[in-house]
Amino acid sequence: MSSFVTYRNESTVDVVEPSTKDNVTFYKIIVKVGPVHWNVLHRYSDFVDLHERLVNDHGVAKDLLPPKKVIRNKTPKFVEQRREALNEYLKNVFNYLKLTMPSEFAHFLDFHIYDIFFLLQDLAKKFFLEGDKLLETEKCHKFSPLELHAISERFKMACPPMEKQDQMYDFSHILDFCSQVSSLNIEGSYDKLGTSNVVPNDLHFDLIPFKCLADLKILGVPMECIHSVGSLRDTLNSLSIHIAGVISLNEFLLVDVLHKDPSSLADTVIWKKLYSISIVSNNINKVDWAIKLVPKLQHLNLSSNKLAELCDISCLHELRELNLSMNRFSLCENWHAKIGNIVKIDLSQNKIESLQGFSKLYSLESLDLSCNIITDIEEVQHICNLPCLEYLWLTANPVASSIDYRVKVIEQFNARMTEVCLDNEKASEKELDTARVLQALRIVKEGKTPSFLMNNNSTHSFKRS
Repeated sequence: MSSFVTYRNESTVDVVEPSTKDNVTFYKIIVKVGPVHWNVLHRYSDFVDLHERLVNDHGVAKDLLPPKKVIRNKTPKFVEQRREALNEYLKNVFNYLKLTMPSEFAHFLDFHIYDIFFLLQDLAKKFFLEGDKLLETEKCHKFSPLELHAISERFKMACPPMEKQDQMYDFSHILDFCSQVSSLNIEGSYDKLGTSNVVPNDLHFDLIPFKCLADLKILGVPMECIHSVGSLRDTLNSLSIHIAGVISLNEFLLVDVLHKDPSSLADTVIWKKLYSISIVSNNINKVDWAIKLVPKLQHLNLSSNKLAELCDISCLHELRELNLSMNRFSLCENWHAKIGNIVKIDLSQNKIESLQGFSKLYSLESLDLSCNIITDIEEVQHICNLPCLEYLWLTANPVASSIDYRVKVIEQFNARMTEVCLDNEKASEKELDTARVLQALRIVKEGKTPSFLMNNNSTHSFKRS
């Protein structure tokens, strides 16, 4: 991002070539500010409008702009002559106004899009006029990496000499707005910004101005761009990081900690209020020790990563929902020793074959195992005695294509067969009747009383023949 305040004497403007669109001639202007450059297109009438304002308000000589020509003003020779004249005009005006750089001229050259200082002037004006309304009506405010980078860089500057006297443009309006934002959305990009050589995801920024932030959503921003998240540890409730190439939880949780040795970390790095983490479509291949820094965590979403096994996260005593869909799990052994009182698990689109590892998750209410490779209907025996299980998904497994699949699954839940919702649908009366018959046949073979008869206080019993 450009910084005209820093590179004022290394800045140039050039009208380099004309182009025609819909019989209208545009002149391409290349603006360079230090290492940053971008293009602007303007027609001659735009120069005329600008010139009138500069003459009236900023002392530019009236006869400096090349005059209009009504006849034969589209010939290549004339267009080239006008380009040369406009190039000379623009250079003269730029040199004359370089110290003050009025907003009319800055906007004409798109400084408000690509330059730190002029972008912040527009942002300050916006928050001065609309800040209170935005805070009242917006559920989540969106900042671009450019805006956040500009705010961070402005902190490092002394008050620039071009700072406007009008209070509407004061930087304090931005800081005041940021300090009150509770929900923030940051969306990055690897594409160059507009016609410039600025890549948003090459810009670094920190989150110091956000004093009350409770909800943070990051989309496509690499973690190395983000600094100074320490102030969020006391306020943040919900964190979402999508498509950011994250390979480890501590990339964000410990982003501002120099020595990431677990034995040397103090309570000051604990995330005191963070109850929901969603790190989706990244490159995480294991849940590392940094998860211990979030003791209040209730919802953990690590969907679409590269996880193949689950480490011990039993330290998360308040964890209730775990989404591990679209990973690489095949074995889920002894999960009751790893995740405590979990209520909801989503393991859809993995490679799971057996349900044995879930057999002791007694608080489990919902288990999504759709799109795995479970082939044996008897695997349900491992979970049919879980007292709280109400929702089960097995659709798109090989077992789901077997004859009477639904009935054979429901039947194994015995007295609770009416309570279980299989593949988002509770059993119909016909399915229940068929399941009871299958259950009776199973029980006869075992010499026991069918549970549905026991629940109905029936005096019937089946005895071993």
